[in-house]
Amino acid sequence: MARSLVLPVAPTRGRLRPLGLDEVRITGGFWARRREINATATLGHCRDWMARVGWIGNFRAAVEGRIERDRRGREFADSDVYKLLEAMAWEAAGHGTDSSLDAQIAELTESIAPAQEPDGYLNTAFGRPGQQPRYSDLEWGHELYCYGHLIQAGVAQARARGEGELTKIARRAADHVCATFGPGSIERVCGHPEIEPALVELARLTGEQRYLDQAALFVDRRGHHTLADTEFGRAYYQDDLPIRQATVLRGHAVRALYLAAGAVDVAVETGDDALLAAVVRQWEATVARRTYLTGGMGSHHRDESFGDDFVLPPDRAYSETCAGVASVMLSWRLLLATGEPRFADLAERTLFNVVATSPSEDGRAFFYANTLHRRRRGSVPAADVDSPRAESSLRAPWFAVSCCPTNVARTLAQLPAYLATADDDGVQLHQYADAEIATSLTGGHGVALRVRTDYPSGGAVTVRIDRSPDRPWTLSLRVPGWARGAAAWLVEPDGTRRSVPTGTATVSRHFRPGDEVRLELPVAPRWIGADPRIDAVRGTVAVQRGPLVYCAESVDLPDGHEADAVRVDPSVEPKDGRDPDGTDGTDGTAGTDGTVIVAGELTGHAEDSDTPWPYAPLDRPAATPPPAPERAEIVLVPYRSWANRGPSTMRVWLPTAEPNTTAPS
Repeated sequence: MARSLVLPVAPTRGRLRPLGLDEVRITGGFWARRREINATATLGHCRDWMARVGWIGNFRAAVEGRIERDRRGREFADSDVYKLLEAMAWEAAGHGTDSSLDAQIAELTESIAPAQEPDGYLNTAFGRPGQQPRYSDLEWGHELYCYGHLIQAGVAQARARGEGELTKIARRAADHVCATFGPGSIERVCGHPEIEPALVELARLTGEQRYLDQAALFVDRRGHHTLADTEFGRAYYQDDLPIRQATVLRGHAVRALYLAAGAVDVAVETGDDALLAAVVRQWEATVARRTYLTGGMGSHHRDESFGDDFVLPPDRAYSETCAGVASVMLSWRLLLATGEPRFADLAERTLFNVVATSPSEDGRAFFYANTLHRRRRGSVPAADVDSPRAESSLRAPWFAVSCCPTNVARTLAQLPAYLATADDDGVQLHQYADAEIATSLTGGHGVALRVRTDYPSGGAVTVRIDRSPDRPWTLSLRVPGWARGAAAWLVEPDGTRRSVPTGTATVSRHFRPGDEVRLELPVAPRWIGADPRIDAVRGTVAVQRGPLVYCAESVDLPDGHEADAVRVDPSVEPKDGRDPDGTDGTDGTAGTDGTVIVAGELTGHAEDSDTPWPYAPLDRPAATPPPAPERAEIVLVPYRSWANRGPSTMRVWLPTAEPNTTAPS
């Protein structure tokens, strides 16, 4: 299998070969703007905050012998420095050899390197005078978790720039892990999975079998009660039963998804079809019963975990941003392993409605948790103080636990690598953005494509062939699952126009430079209903336009109404509205988020009612009838954009004007 130089995930086998940052370049549209903000604002913002709160300084404090007194941050603070380094490395890969990021990476690495012990151990929270001994708290200490992010940063540097000092630090740490946790040594696991996919990627980079073997050991040890029980139970860190026996993702959502990603990596590299099938089975059950409309995962705040089947309350959605990142990681690996477009469908949904929702428009504030219903207007967080609460009511510039900002940063930095793949037959497009793609097919035959689209504002995706081998090959385009029930069309180079079902549309031919293939997706607002077993949203509907989930936000409602005053009429089809700049939301205007208009009504303010008790027998009315509603056109905005215009209330699932409206089961 041909290998790209710059790949975040580089399996040596599988159904599809990923294309790297040296083969795919996003050139315009929504994701180009997001990535530009990430590069010019978010990376520096994260670096400055970690310097301000002392997380970078922890490494120097460790070397200078003052760590007991001066260490700052939680036990896993080291990991966020590593995630920032990984993000910088992937971002530098897109800037040729001339990048100021290289100097910043070198400076951070110079701070980290002296803190590594001669045997490869590296952690600022354990092992030094006044601290707990090494590996004395595998349940909560996160030492191996931190190594995972360190190793991924080292891999990123090696693939983006060639092996440097950061890569050497990561390899020494990985060698230490293999010596310390290999057979006959500490036969336990870390409470927070993450080292598993990192070790596999390091094995792919170096060709060293021991890293893959250690990752497989960690995967197989999980679920055998090597960790102490907790108030949340062993399922919290997936130590309740072996991964091969599990039927659904459970426990802490980020941990579960990172473990599943590592298990897929191990399964692919070892040819373990049974392990891969077990993860697919868990993914299927989780998507069917434990995933929000946005793609978000995790409905419990207290333990940041999945709830039981169909327990998906919108107003209590935790839907952590890091869980969204981890879900994309898992879906991508499953797509590469199987070639099945349903995995790209979930990745798209999650990217647009969780990952893209977290950062503010300026890239300097973030949601940690992503509720689907805000009942009260939030308060603006202080600009110079980190937020102590993950569930801040508005995006905050930093958190006491700031895993999400750096996770968003590294995801956006490597995003072009999620767009396309290749195999022996041709090229496959999975995510749509203005892009230029250049790769080689089997035999070294070069292919170059140019993708032009205003997706998801519009549904037209045009692929122009700029270079093609002198033989037939296949261009494949994903027809998203959200288009089911509506007409999607494919126009071939000879003008043939045919209807295509959801899944994959293919064109196989002897392409010539200048040939164009056009995919026409039915991007239009549609009512969405929920499975009636999701008790929390019975009697409500939502609106989705293409991959985008929409919401009602109080700033768009008249007369000071809050979002809970909205009732909608699903018998009237939603229609495209206008963009914030006043243009029609369907014209593909760059940089805008189109609104949707729905028919409905606004109820009176809750304080207008003097009903002393909110319940009454069905055979007689409440003591005081509610105020008569007023008919109105309700403006909805993309969920990803909410709370960018100041404090507001918001809801995704909207009560219907007619009672008991539900979707078919």
